[in-house]
Amino acid sequence: MKYIIAFLFIIVLGSITMGFVLDVPYSEKLIGGGIAGLVFIVFPLFSWYRWKDRNVKDYLLTKENLDKMREFNDGD
Repeated sequence: MKYIIAFLFIIVLGSITMGFVLDVPYSEKLIGGGIAGLVFIVFPLFSWYRWKDRNVKDYLLTKENLDKMREFNDGD
């Protein structure tokens, strides 16, 4: 999966770069398509890949987690 994400990132980056470098009538579409691909395809895939094996409840500010943080800080 990480190779697919890296491949898509290179394609998106290439599209944005070619949009800036090439002087063609559709260069703005290359830039826009690259940005849209980055925001709507690459970033969500990357986020899902990095968070798929984690428990979201460990990162929420619940009463139990706040109590754990207070106990940890009281030990200092």
